[in-house]
Amino acid sequence: MKVKVGSGGTGTASRVTVTSTIQRVDINKRLSEGINESAQQAADISPGWSEAKPGNRVPKNYQARVGGRRKLIVAVVLYFLSLSLACKSGPNGVSPATSSSPTAISSSAQVVKISTQNVSMTANGSGEATVTLFISPGFHINANPATFPYLIPTEVQPAQVDGLTVDRPVYPPAVKKTFPFAEKPLDVYEGKVSIKLPLQTTSGAKNGQQSLPIKVRVQACDNEKCFPPSTLDSQIAITVK
Repeated sequence: MKVKVGSGGTGTASRVTVTSTIQRVDINKRLSEGINESAQQAADISPGWSEAKPGNRVPKNYQARVGGRRKLIVAVVLYFLSLSLACKSGPNGVSPATSSSPTAISSSAQVVKISTQNVSMTANGSGEATVTLFISPGFHINANPATFPYLIPTEVQPAQVDGLTVDRPVYPPAVKKTFPFAEKPLDVYEGKVSIKLPLQTTSGAKNGQQSLPIKVRVQACDNEKCFPPSTLDSQIAITVK
C-alpha cells in the first residue's frame, strides 16, 4: 500500500496509523482462523458441536447433555438410598425392633396381672366383688377346675376379715384348647378373666372403709410348656355404710 504524505511533518504519524491498522486486521484474521480451527476440531470429536463459526463455540446439545447427566446422577443416588433403607427394614418393609431379645419367662407372675374394684355395701347386707385377671397374649392359665389333677387350677383365696363373710368364688366357664404337650384338650383361661366373690356383712361389721386381702394362685403356660406357678397378692376395698 502506498501512502502519500504531505508536508508539515505528519508523514511519520500517518505511516504508524496505517501500520497499526494493518496489524489489527492481521491479528483479527488469525484469531478468527484459530477459532474456526478449534471449533472444527471440537465438531470432529463430538457430533453435538455446532458449525465452526467465529464466536460460536457452544455445543448444540450441551444443556440436554448436562440435564441428562444430572438426572442419571439423581437416579443412581436414589437407587442406592432405597437399597440402604431396604437393608434396614425387615420383611414387608417393617423395621426390626432395635431393643434386645424379649425377656425370658421364668414364672407365671410375669404374664398374669390382677385388678380389683371397690365395693360398697350396707350393714347386714350383701354384695359382690370382682377380681379381674389379665393374661398376656400367647399365654393361658389353667381353669378351675383344672383338666388333670397334676395341673394347678386358678384359685382366689380371700383372707378373713371381722364383720365380713366371703362365699366360694365363682369362676367363669373355661375355653377348651389343644396343645402339643397334652394328650387331650385342656380347660384354660385366656385374655381377660373375671372371678366373682360373693360378700355378706355381719352384725359386727363397722361402718367405713376396710380392705379384704386376697391371694390368687395361677399357673401360666404357652403353646409348648408350663411355667412355675405364682401367687399374686392384692386387696379389695370395701365400704360399709
